[in-house]
Amino acid sequence: MRLLFLALFLPALAFAQKAPINTESGAAIRGYDPVAYHRELQPVKGSEQFTAEWNGATWRFASARNRDLFKANPEKYAPQYGGYCAYGVAGGYTVGIDPQAWSLVEGKLFLNYSPGVQASWKKDVPGYIRKADANWPAALGR
Repeated sequence: MRLLFLALFLPALAFAQKAPINTESGAAIRGYDPVAYHRELQPVKGSEQFTAEWNGATWRFASARNRDLFKANPEKYAPQYGGYCAYGVAGGYTVGIDPQAWSLVEGKLFLNYSPGVQASWKKDVPGYIRKADANWPAALGR
């Protein structure tokens, strides 16, 4: 019976779709404040004191003002591709991010897996954005 369960259950895990928002550390963007990237032009760790729920994830903020700005317009501040690595999504898959590897492009926040991956991303940002846009959200299922 146990073998039958494993035979039926394990393949389903392989095809399980990831959540639309990357919450690998329990909060979106590993607990960093998405508004700070736009307003302070740097990553700032959010606080458990200032949170909001949006799109199935908990978002943390450095201040009540940032939280309120996000709540008023989450699409403006949330990272592209659910906070997964933009370079990875351009390749058709999803991976985690380093909150320190980020960029703003035309007012949109893009995150990358690491500074090294970000260096590759920067070689053709418009091309990678086109590819990632074409792959999103199908990349969640890969």
